[in-house]
Amino acid sequence: MIDTPLGPMLAGATDDGICLLEFTDRRALPTELDTLRRRLGRPTVAGSHPHLDHLRTELAEYFAGTRRAFDLPLITLGSAFQERTWSELRRLASGTTVSYEELAERVGRPRAQRAVGTANGANRIAVVIPCHRVVRKTGETGNYGGGRWRKEWLLTHEARAATPA
Repeated sequence: MIDTPLGPMLAGATDDGICLLEFTDRRALPTELDTLRRRLGRPTVAGSHPHLDHLRTELAEYFAGTRRAFDLPLITLGSAFQERTWSELRRLASGTTVSYEELAERVGRPRAQRAVGTANGANRIAVVIPCHRVVRKTGETGNYGGGRWRKEWLLTHEARAATPA
């Protein structure tokens, strides 16, 4: 468990990297945990790990406004399309947003806005893979698995941190 300004988050790691970072009140969390157990072929156990310590440090820096990008090893375990989508999300600079339509174009699937939206929603590593940076073409924030209020908070936080003092 990692406490954040947006509430507690559950984190998971293997020796290969971070595989989970999710808000504890997210309805999809039990499904995400089951999917991870199946795909990793390992049980979920409480404990500590150097990757989790590194994650705690980087998250604290991010929420303090001193870190704009994460450099943690990640285990994403998705389809080829999901992996491309999540990889593209990691290229988005903090303080910026992209529309679902533009993200679909960037991953080579023009007109696949719904598919990138689904891939976005399947992200199990919130904040670090910044699915909150995807907005509607109109500029409206749209939905977010962790709650729209968290998405708005994250976007405001990043915009403030990106603005020179």
